[in-house]
Amino acid sequence: MNEVKSGLARNPVLGSRFLKELESFPKHSPPLGSTGSRLLDGNSRYAEDLEDMIAQFHHAEAALIFNSGFDANVGFFSSVPQPDDVILYDEYIHASVHDGMKVTRAGVKKAFLHNDLVHLAELLQTVRREDRENAIRSGPHEKKRERNIFVAVESVYSMDGDTAPLREIVDLLEPHGAHLIVDEAHATGVFGLQGRGLVNELGLESRVFARLHTFSKALASNGAALVGPKILKDYLINYARPLIYSTFTSFSNLASIKSAYQMLIEGETVELVEKVRGLISYFRSNIRIPEHMLLPSTSPIQGIVMDGNAKVNALSQELIRAGLNVKPIRFPTVPKGKERVRICLHSHNTLEQVQKLIHIVQTWVNRDQAVPVGAITEVDVPAIIDSLDVASPASSSSSSPSSSAPTTTSLSSSSSAFSVSAVSAKSSHIISKL
Repeated sequence: MNEVKSGLARNPVLGSRFLKELESFPKHSPPLGSTGSRLLDGNSRYAEDLEDMIAQFHHAEAALIFNSGFDANVGFFSSVPQPDDVILYDEYIHASVHDGMKVTRAGVKKAFLHNDLVHLAELLQTVRREDRENAIRSGPHEKKRERNIFVAVESVYSMDGDTAPLREIVDLLEPHGAHLIVDEAHATGVFGLQGRGLVNELGLESRVFARLHTFSKALASNGAALVGPKILKDYLINYARPLIYSTFTSFSNLASIKSAYQMLIEGETVELVEKVRGLISYFRSNIRIPEHMLLPSTSPIQGIVMDGNAKVNALSQELIRAGLNVKPIRFPTVPKGKERVRICLHSHNTLEQVQKLIHIVQTWVNRDQAVPVGAITEVDVPAIIDSLDVASPASSSSSSPSSSAPTTTSLSSSSSAFSVSAVSAKSSHIISKL
């Protein structure tokens, strides 16, 4: 365990596992490249066994791998909601959900204010009131069904780093028979038992319809899996166009995903997560800037909010010149007036790097506002940080567009059946049958 000192993207143990897994070729069926869509020649027993492993780890009935989280969200929201169904989504939901909704058959798509339970409750009540009114108007000879309601949230929001109030949302949804879809992209590997996600941490797996777990953040791979009931997997195989009409991912990527999950399963990332949490606590406890500038996040995603693209560009460049890879997030990616530098803390970061980050940010804010905002008063350093601190990764002459710039450190034919199954294209009740 002591040798597992850096995040998975730089982790020698994961590297060794991955190389060993690659050596299993050609003892199994998948070729190096998948050669096609999974519905043609791109499927393999290896891929299906990996999906079973992922489903079991996340306490789900089934899992379906997509080439990316973007593809998975587009595939779900473009195909699962039936005509006249309703999608309610957090206003800060990821762009991939918006792209899926652009081609959805759902009749209603409405945003609720970010993490606002009152607004969400109002929308749910409105939908069900309209259903009752429609049922009365239709008369006794024409039975009008209740519309399916899908609610889309992220467990950890990518730009703000805050978490959704999932327990309260589930409690709101259940009386209305609504179905919750949780994007766990930024929670996978960090929250929950052995990195199972925030839904797991809160004990809500049986109360959430579908979860999206991506492999490209904490797991140092590519792709994503939607986990949920088996009927959802069967339906997506039949109707999710990003899955059907894309060449499936390669064996080498599947091997990388499997190797990362093996580390999660065997508990080899627990100390890394503890270190990240220690760094988060240290950063938030020691930085002294106006409260409204610091995003209210307890996740590895932190942010300094400033008004205007010019300011976030300037602070980001100063941090990059100091060797810290902290990027600006500008309008229109975030709302005007909410521009920020986005800080991603990793287990390979050292305490010294976080201290440097705090010093530069405070100095810059003091200079920008021309008024003191308080001196640093250090809190105790969590023991896990001292025990796991590692050196910065080696520099690379090609890592920066400027050769004089310092190295930046980120804080920041198938052998098994995967065929179309008998799922009715006309079924408008697929969810209600679950």
